[in-house]
Amino acid sequence: MSKAGCPYDNAPMERFYKTFKDELVYRYHFVNAKALDDAVAQYVFAWYNHVRPHSYNNWMTPFETRNK
Repeated sequence: MSKAGCPYDNAPMERFYKTFKDELVYRYHFVNAKALDDAVAQYVFAWYNHVRPHSYNNWMTPFETRNK
């Protein structure tokens, strides 16, 4: 993320945070910090990067895009 006053560099991270909160944080209740930590790791490393297709990648996952 960039320094204050430069919104263009922040746009990808802001979009990720919105998706992250909509798909994970707001949908589930976490009983403790360990459960939240496990869910975040599972979401980011397994689901978001390897399973979930992205429209800006021609409906490919980030992993598929990097390895093509």
